[in-house]
Parts: sequence; C-alpha cells; structure tokens
Amino acid sequence: MDIDLNADIGEGFGDYTMGDDAGLLKVITSANVACGFHAGDPVIMDKTVRLALAQDVDLGAHVGFPDLLGFGRRPMQCDPADVSRYVLYQLGALAGIASVAGARVTHMSFHGALGNMAAADFALAEPLVRTVSEFNPDMIISVSTNTQIERAANKFGLRVAATFLADRAYTDDGDLVPRKLPGAVIKDQGQVLQRVKRLLDDGVITSINGKKLAIKVQSILLHGDTPGAVENALAIRAEVESGNGRIVPISRMRLLN
Repeated sequence: MDIDLNADIGEGFGDYTMGDDAGLLKVITSANVACGFHAGDPVIMDKTVRLALAQDVDLGAHVGFPDLLGFGRRPMQCDPADVSRYVLYQLGALAGIASVAGARVTHMSFHGALGNMAAADFALAEPLVRTVSEFNPDMIISVSTNTQIERAANKFGLRVAATFLADRAYTDDGDLVPRKLPGAVIKDQGQVLQRVKRLLDDGVITSINGKKLAIKVQSILLHGDTPGAVENALAIRAEVESGNGRIVPISRMRLLN
C-alpha cells in the first residue's frame, strides 16, 4: 500500500515559531506551507521551501483567509470572487519562492475556516477550485473525502488526494469536529496511532461518537502545531512501513481526477 504522509508547516510569523518544522520534514513526504495569510511570511516560506527541497519533500500551498490574528480559523463573510483572488495570491507567492529555490509546488490545500466553509458550500468551492485550475491544471488538491471541494475538483479535472486528518476528530457525518468542542484535537499519540492502524487495516475510522465510517484515502495528515507532531509522524511512518506499506509523496502517487 502506498500512502502519503503530510503536515501543515511554516506557520510561524516573524520571530515567532510554531511546531518543529525541521523535525517533521525529516519524516513526512509532503508539506503544506502557510502562504502568509493565516500564518507564515516570506522569510519563513523561503526557509521552509529550502528545508523541504533538501529532504525531497513535496511542496504544497496551504491557503487560508487573511486572518493572522485568528490563525485563519475564524469564518469570514467575503465575496467568493474576492476569496478566489486571495487563493491566487497565495499560490503565486509560494510558487515564486519555490521557483527561485529550484523547487515546484505540486499540490495545495485549504486551511481552517476557509477549508471548512468551502467543503460545505459548492458556491464557494467552485470559484476557488477554478482559480487553482487556471493557475496550474496539474495541481493536486489535498482534501478530506466527500466534500464540495472534491466535487469542484472533479468538475475542473483536477486530481485529488483524499486525506485523513490523524489528529482531528470526525463527526458521525464524516465532517471535522469544530475545534471549539472538547475532543476535537487528538493529542494522545496512542490514540492517533490506533486511528491510523484501524484505517490501514480495515479502511474505517471511528467518529467521536463511536460510529464506524468507511473511507478510502491516499494521504494521512498531521498538524504541525499539534503537540507531539514529530513523534506522531515517526510512529505513523513506522506503522505503515511495518505492514509492508510505502510512504510516497503526493506527486508520485496514482491519483484519479
């Protein structure tokens, strides 16, 4: 079994750091890099790109609302056409930095509130994904399964990497449990690993209420700002490889439109 292991990284700002990006980049195969709107800045983006390039890790743009104070986790009521320009701006910023470093951006994902809103609303997802397609029709979108983002990607012929968020709880409907609710973020390494093992062995995840949900994924995601992210990544990688699986970057997987 081939599966990608990725993480959201580059989410510091200025002199402030968040998470052990250097440590994660030694373990993961794909990175989702903050592009300056919800976190990150040009210097951090450049440093992160070069670290990823040195470790042969795929680069992805992690785009969100212009909300540094709220870390992109606060819903914003904006015209979808305007939000599509926010997405374009962030894609272009990371692609430019990557190009100078001799790298390329292979995939993208939507962060926080923007991702949650687009996942539930095709009227928002459609113009955003259209913009991604216009920017680079070969771009892969990393996203949870059964979302409006996936539907929009299918419309515009973009490949999708269905992604399981190992350190986030799911509702009975397969949506992410809102972060404001207890148990939404899973910090216990044993629990994270147990969820991954069940997914690998049985193709199911268990919702926060104990309901079994069958899903098929190509990628497992960790949040770089979750405590113990590096240790979780090491444990997940070891679990995959112990079952004769391979950890493979998103760009080297066979994905369907």
